[in-house]
Amino acid sequence: MATPRCVSFPPPLIMAVDYSLYGGAESVVNDKSRAPRRTTITTPTAQDDGKRHTAPPQDPNDFLWLQDEEPHRSRRTAIMKAHPEVRKLMGYTPTTKYVVFGVVTLQLCLALYLRDTHPFSAKFLAIAYIIGGTANHNLFLAIHEITHNLAFKGITANKALAIFANIPIGIPYSAAFKGYHMEHHRYLGEDGVDTDLPTRFELMCFNNVLGKVFFATFQILFYALRPTFVRVQKLTTWHFCNIAVQLVVNYLLISYGGIKPYIYLIESSFFAGSLHPLAGHFIAEHYLWDGLPQETYSYYGWLNIFAYNVGYHNEHHDFPSVAWTRLPALRALAPEFYDTIPSHPSWPMVTVNFIRDKEVGIFARAKRVAKAKRAAAASAKRDEDDSSDESDKTE
Repeated sequence: MATPRCVSFPPPLIMAVDYSLYGGAESVVNDKSRAPRRTTITTPTAQDDGKRHTAPPQDPNDFLWLQDEEPHRSRRTAIMKAHPEVRKLMGYTPTTKYVVFGVVTLQLCLALYLRDTHPFSAKFLAIAYIIGGTANHNLFLAIHEITHNLAFKGITANKALAIFANIPIGIPYSAAFKGYHMEHHRYLGEDGVDTDLPTRFELMCFNNVLGKVFFATFQILFYALRPTFVRVQKLTTWHFCNIAVQLVVNYLLISYGGIKPYIYLIESSFFAGSLHPLAGHFIAEHYLWDGLPQETYSYYGWLNIFAYNVGYHNEHHDFPSVAWTRLPALRALAPEFYDTIPSHPSWPMVTVNFIRDKEVGIFARAKRVAKAKRAAAASAKRDEDDSSDESDKTE
């Protein structure tokens, strides 16, 4: 019998921490009182192994105010320089319209199937949560995809498909969403312009565990109502078309099947934007995690199958003209840009950790002073300086 040999293993890699970055605080990185790190990195780097904290916690009493430009424009430029072939990934995909048609048909058929079932029975609620919530969340993200004109070449066809996708949601919103979402991309993080950002009122009222439970449960209402208080849109013909089509379909559905089919659609929409596995993406995309000033996060898990690959969110913001079917190819094309930055390993756990972790909450968003306000302040400062110079000359 061979004599067993002792095998020695090399000691684990211990990364050196540059404490000069923390202003004398020696416990911010390895503080055992902190929650475990929530984000991961596909390809660890010397600066971040994806396991340990590399930044101190954020101040929970205010948002993180930044003065630098949002990161997507500069990364897009760098990727296009390094990989000019990325242009081949841009453009619409015909797949979207077929998926939309199938999901809309499914939801309307289920709504009529449940017309004789009590709206609060176990069967009704289970179907509304499991199937309806997933289907309507899929339609939320179909509208998001169509908003970027990625279902057809033409603008009119895309807007019409968005209105059609809106039907099972029960409440017209696709036309309004387009305007707000384009501003979200163009003015990411700008206070008073990007309506994806929570307001100071929300920070004051919901910045605790119970408040976060309420926010996560009713976040669909926050996203629906917040824009009307922050930045009112001018109504267009498409807004009225969206409203008219939705009212006509709602009327026909209720006339034929009674109120229960419509209740099913509304319940589905509520569950889709509440404590649902897919709804974690609302919080995952732009909330700040692990004390890092990174304002956009991706998620590469299997739930993207139901969500038009919206988990590839850094990729989407870098290249909003790349359709959902080609976002994985975009990541594969430029792994040196995407696999070396933190991402989320799970959408459902994002919601759980958002509620229970003290290091993340309503405050965990990056904000910038709006460009218009900065320009006005600079103009006022110049006028003040000119006035002061004139006064000095007079004296």
